[in-house]
Amino acid sequence: MSHTHSMRISLNNIVFVGYHGLYAEEKKLGNTYIVDVDVDFTPPIAIIDKLEQTIDYVAVYSLIKKWMAIPTPLLETLIGKMAEDILLEHAIANKVSIKISKLHLPIPEFEGSASVYIEKSRNK
Repeated sequence: MSHTHSMRISLNNIVFVGYHGLYAEEKKLGNTYIVDVDVDFTPPIAIIDKLEQTIDYVAVYSLIKKWMAIPTPLLETLIGKMAEDILLEHAIANKVSIKISKLHLPIPEFEGSASVYIEKSRNK
C-alpha cells in the first residue's frame, strides 16, 4: 500500500522585536515584526508517531529566533538565510514559505505594514 502524502507545519504570527533596517533610527529604536512560516514535507511513513518522523516546530522556531536576533539591513537577506537554514536542518522538508511583516515603517503618515515573502523549494 502506498503512503506517499505531504504534510505542512506552520508557525503563525510569531512576534519579535528586531533591529533590522537601513536607517540609523531603525537600528537604534528597533521595530516589531510578525513572522509566519510554513514547512511542507513528505513524512517517511503513513502515520507519524515519533518526533523524528516530522518537522520539529520547536527547532524551526529556534532557527527563526536566531536570525531575528541578528540585525540585518535588508529583510530580503534575512528571510533568504532563514529559508536556507530550515531546508539544511530538516532533510525531509520539501518547501519553506516565510513572510516577515514590519509593523512600523519610517515613512511619514504611513499606516499599515510592509512584508517580504519567500518560497524556497529543495533542489532535487
